[in-house]
Amino acid sequence: MAVIGTRGYPSYYGGFETAVRKIAPFLAGKGWDVNVYCLPGSTKDDDAARDPRVRTTTTPGLESKSLSTLSFGLTAVLHCLREKPDVALVMNVANGFWLPLLKLRGIPTVVNVDGIEWERAKWNGFAKLVFKLGARLTARFGTLLVSDAVEIQRRWKVDFGRESVFIPYGGDVPVPLEVVPGLTRDSYVLMVARFVPENTVSEFFQAVEKIAGEHPVVIVGSSGYGGSFDEDAKTLSARHPNVTWLGHLSDDNKLLSLWQHAGVYFHGHSVGGTNPALVQAMACGAPVVARRTAYNSEVLGAPEHLVPADPAAIADALRHMLSDAGLRVKARQANRERAILHYNWEDVCSSYERALVAAVGPSRKPASRLTVGNAA
Repeated sequence: MAVIGTRGYPSYYGGFETAVRKIAPFLAGKGWDVNVYCLPGSTKDDDAARDPRVRTTTTPGLESKSLSTLSFGLTAVLHCLREKPDVALVMNVANGFWLPLLKLRGIPTVVNVDGIEWERAKWNGFAKLVFKLGARLTARFGTLLVSDAVEIQRRWKVDFGRESVFIPYGGDVPVPLEVVPGLTRDSYVLMVARFVPENTVSEFFQAVEKIAGEHPVVIVGSSGYGGSFDEDAKTLSARHPNVTWLGHLSDDNKLLSLWQHAGVYFHGHSVGGTNPALVQAMACGAPVVARRTAYNSEVLGAPEHLVPADPAAIADALRHMLSDAGLRVKARQANRERAILHYNWEDVCSSYERALVAAVGPSRKPASRLTVGNAA
């Protein structure tokens, strides 16, 4: 089977890449032949955690904000057509354009539809149209669809008339880690996000201006392409001694430590489904204040910690969490328990394997258990 649509294995770019780092070794351990398609220079091939049973194939493409997914997806699919794996795991509806090719070749597909990409503010009108058309093609040609949130599942049923399997992201409960040097446990505000408008970055930065004199603030993330949000983060960290901007982090242990010891984690994502960062923050036991959306409400299960996208409301909620030690203890325990019960990787990976087997169907006996690929 081939996973098509991520940056590769092992990669630390985003949620899809995290999922592949978990799913691919799990499937290899179950006897599947796993091949992950990769973007040049996007994988950490010397990673000590890399599973040697997972094969990788690098294909060319155009590395740009608007053409990366389509171009790398196409080259991965073309290679996949030659190999003809038993099934393909496809990430991102933009790759829906290439699903007819896989179907013509007789390769069944399991497609993770991700969030509602055509509603993301970061995309221009043409890109939104591309994603919407890709979604329609996914609905028509995908063998089996995966939604990572119940609300996403509902949207696909209403908007496209397609049923999908609900499989969320997972989180790891880490061992106790040392506090990142320069920080104090249970005292700082943390934000981890890609710098795009729908992640409430602007509103959070305005809230930081209101609280930076009272509390340390740690910001993890960047736009990936530079821009005004990166400049704003740089200005905040230069103007306020209490503000630290770390940019993009690929050090998993450092990121887990930041979540584990945060006084409060702000989660501003508004358009995705089950967000991997929120799930992982909960698994680390971070007290969470999140933007009020159907997705965040579904995952967090704590409406009292949801806020509107308003700088003053965000600042007030963060102050409230940091001022009440008992509230933080209660939130830590509730979030960790909810992550363990509903968002653990063992269950997630097992669900993907069942989806892959279902897509292959009883009439086809796989020559090999699996090939997972990346081409986004």
